[in-house]
Amino acid sequence: MVFIDEAQRIPEIGLTLKIILDNFQNIKVLVTGSSALNLASNVSEPLTGRAYTYKLYPISQQELRQTLTPFEQANVLEERMVFGSYPEIFSLEGQEAKRIYLDNLVNGYLYKDILELGNVRNSTKIADLLKLLAFQISSEVSVSEVGSALGLSKTAIERYIDLLEKSFVIFRLTGFSRNLRKEVSKMDKIFFYDTGVRNAVIGNLNILQNRDDGGKLWENFLIVERMKKQKYSSTLSAHYFWRLHSGAELDLVEETGGELAGFEFTLSEKHRAAPKSWIATYPRTTYKMINRNNWQEFV
Repeated sequence: MVFIDEAQRIPEIGLTLKIILDNFQNIKVLVTGSSALNLASNVSEPLTGRAYTYKLYPISQQELRQTLTPFEQANVLEERMVFGSYPEIFSLEGQEAKRIYLDNLVNGYLYKDILELGNVRNSTKIADLLKLLAFQISSEVSVSEVGSALGLSKTAIERYIDLLEKSFVIFRLTGFSRNLRKEVSKMDKIFFYDTGVRNAVIGNLNILQNRDDGGKLWENFLIVERMKKQKYSSTLSAHYFWRLHSGAELDLVEETGGELAGFEFTLSEKHRAAPKSWIATYPRTTYKMINRNNWQEFV
């Protein structure tokens, strides 16, 4: 077994791997990288049919179940929402050590691949963009408005967002629509793969009771944990949000095997009925509210 880390930094890595596999029998090569900017394309083309790609998320709730009871998972829920689930976080003792780690991660390593491989010269603009996106999680993002705020063109903002996606920092949810005029679908929502990184970007690692964005964090946390669960169980689902111009909305819509399921996320235990407009428009769908009582079965 041959291990190659940060393979995206190796020139002609795909051809190098092909030579290794062509000339050495019974060798398996495990290639890892923290960026999809060059790695996937450079490896896949020379190794067509011989390369398998795995996407590794921060530690998932499913993985934690192997060592924690449901009660223990519930006890550390808020810590996961605030400090995230990067592997290093679990080996650090105390909140201060975790704050320092996340601060170093965000201010150093986080932008390294983007600046080097994306040929981006102005790191300040990337940092400012990421902060704006961090404040807007769970809200629809207007690329034009973000560009105006940062003094950048719409094209530049789209490129930077694309680089951040390919570096596994953020991901998008598009609006679900069956082309009905009353449905909002032109703008995306943007979330972070790790809530700890998101909180470090805005400089807020306070506990939930001392912050006003708990609902946004809850939504981000549940969506990314749901994605982890389905990815690792090989469940093929498409994910969206849903909103009408009237204001009716669902935090998450899943389409699996042609079936639709709608979800609403809330930190409170108060039950919320499905929006009447959702049921009327898509009568053959399911709906579920996810709160602190049932979140573990969801993720």
